Amino acid sequence: MNKLTVDEQGELLALTRGADSVELKLSVAEDDHGSASLALGLDPIEAEIRQVYFFDTPDLALDAIGVVVRARRNQGGTADTVVKLRPVVPEELPKEMRRSDSMKVEVDIMPGRFVTSASMKGKSDPDDVRKAVAGKLDINELFSKEQKKFFEMNAPDGVELNDLVPLGPILTLKLEFPEEALDRDLVAEAWFYPDNSRILELSTKCEPKETFQVTAEARNFLAGKGIDLEGEQKTKTKTALQYFSGLM
Repeated sequence: MNKLTVDEQGELLALTRGADSVELKLSVAEDDHGSASLALGLDPIEAEIRQVYFFDTPDLALDAIGVVVRARRNQGGTADTVVKLRPVVPEELPKEMRRSDSMKVEVDIMPGRFVTSASMKGKSDPDDVRKAVAGKLDINELFSKEQKKFFEMNAPDGVELNDLVPLGPILTLKLEFPEEALDRDLVAEAWFYPDNSRILELSTKCEPKETFQVTAEARNFLAGKGIDLEGEQKTKTKTALQYFSGLM
């Protein structure tokens, strides 16, 4: 956050007032994955295994306008889905959608930048996800009525859920652990791409009113562990979409 201008900090403060939560994120340079894991005491054996699929057009028409459609299979026999729009201004979201228990508005903060997203979340069946990506089940069967409506409101004209193609899978490991020094949980999430590249993202969540304090505390904690806070920030979703669309 130290790279944000005064005006940007004011904009961030205004956005957090309309958000449900704030997530602080840091992408660790690939050469530093090992040292960061050791410094934080990460144990991959304890991580949750997940398999992620995105859905978009071959030319990434959804990504171009900030729409993300995703399905995820989780260790333990569960699956979840999301239709996400970013960036958004919370106060400009339709009231009907904003009131839904399935809608979550969150501000993601990374070094030097931030973005607010609106996510319509849902649950699915892991077997249905497998069938959908194999072409044995319509993609729209994975999503709830609210998710379908949210998609229709924000998708490009003429693009429907069943027009999309699956992009994936990406194998991910998620490890959530309490950090006493911060008095909150930290999350380490590793994404493994088919070209053998990896992204390791560290994150923590806080209430909007805690944003500036928790940001400072998290930066000090990670810096004290020898983790570089100024490295190139790679986003998990963008990297996945670009990789898989390039294969088509």
